[in-house]
Amino acid sequence: MKKLLILAALVLGINLSSNAQGILSKASAVASSAGLDVGSLTSGIMGKLTPSLNLSAAQQPTVTSMIKDFLVQKATALAARKTEPAAAANKVKNLASGLRSKLATVLTVAQLAKFTSLKPAAPSASNVLSQLFY
Repeated sequence: MKKLLILAALVLGINLSSNAQGILSKASAVASSAGLDVGSLTSGIMGKLTPSLNLSAAQQPTVTSMIKDFLVQKATALAARKTEPAAAANKVKNLASGLRSKLATVLTVAQLAKFTSLKPAAPSASNVLSQLFY
């Protein structure tokens, strides 16, 4: 009986793990269809944020994960832009606000102030950080 219970738990765990991978691959597909290369954008953004905010080794993986999650969610919102432009724009605005709130849990007050000051005056294709704010 005990072995059967352990086997059932193992099968359930494997099933949940494979479903999570499917969800991640679907999110990546949506990001690609929206024209966002999440991997390179995340890398570029972290390349600017790490020295600008003087991120510690402990902060870097958490901030990277938050940025990557934000970009995937943004890509999903942008995919809906053709059918519902106003709702998509509002969703992106809310995501950017939510990112700042999440970063506030990891960054110091000084780092968060510096992050806010990095916001470009207008969206710019040449400034990778504009992906975080617009």
